[in-house]
Amino acid sequence: MTAPGILPDSEIRALAEAGGVSVEQAFAEGQIQPASLDLRLGKTAYRLRASFLPGKSRTVEEVLSSGLVMHELDLEDGAVLETGCVYLVPLMEALRLPADTSAAMNPKSSTGRIDVFTRVIADRASAFDHAPAGYSGPLFVEISPRTFSILARTGDRLVQARFRRGERRITREVTVSVDLEGFDGRIGWRARRHAGLIDLSRIGGHDKLDYWEPIDARGGRMVLDPGEFYILASREPVIIPLEEAAEMAPIAPEIGEFRAHYAGFFDPGFGVKEAGGTGGRAVLEVRGRDVPFILEHGQPAARLVYESMSATPDRPYGTLGSNYQAQKLKLAKYFNT
Repeated sequence: MTAPGILPDSEIRALAEAGGVSVEQAFAEGQIQPASLDLRLGKTAYRLRASFLPGKSRTVEEVLSSGLVMHELDLEDGAVLETGCVYLVPLMEALRLPADTSAAMNPKSSTGRIDVFTRVIADRASAFDHAPAGYSGPLFVEISPRTFSILARTGDRLVQARFRRGERRITREVTVSVDLEGFDGRIGWRARRHAGLIDLSRIGGHDKLDYWEPIDARGGRMVLDPGEFYILASREPVIIPLEEAAEMAPIAPEIGEFRAHYAGFFDPGFGVKEAGGTGGRAVLEVRGRDVPFILEHGQPAARLVYESMSATPDRPYGTLGSNYQAQKLKLAKYFNT
């Protein structure tokens, strides 16, 4: 009997082989993660007038044909997705889920760290980033670069899917606070406005100082400016045991003046010593809201929600050559170190 919980790499592979995930091209190396599946951009990006949800009675294609598309971009040779614009891209992967299995989607860590806002849309969906149990149909990703324009191509991976068998089984929740004492005197990075293009194919190929302003430690506090984007780190080390997966979730909304995460999935093995980690920190993607806001060292910023795995992964996080195992204050993989 199959166990409920988040599916590990071996069961994701079995799900695909049974037709639960259909693909235009065979999976790429490293696409199946310990508890998630990277999803790849298709051939065309549609520039939209606005974001949307199809609702229970319409497919995504039906909405696109209603006059929402402004123009199309060919991604096969690469295309620039500009800040302040909304794009929709069909994904290479489609789903035909079993009746007891649902899917949740989230930006990949590297996507959130460059302030690219993404949401996955399924046919007849009334919510983003969710495919209900038994869903059969295509997936599309909405992409809206907020700070940096990006050069994207067919096959790039901006989002990932996590598959859940049965009901959600939360095992515990842990509050994550912000570290403003710093790492070697530095507490974070502030994105530079009007910086250059980020080419998603150039790993480590961008000079971080062209895109980011370092923030030095100053007495355990800082002021968040409205609309600005920051990379900070958690005060607490984060460890995800092999029998659990976790997701970053918002803290109580009444705190109010900032948002502290974009990319939320943490796979089993993150921070685990045997997988090459030593309790890595959670990187916080922070955006100030309506008014300047003083952030203090140790102030709660987000929650980590832990769930049971249906089985332990064959290859835990950190054994795949991850960019972020044992991280402290770390920018996205696109920048030099």
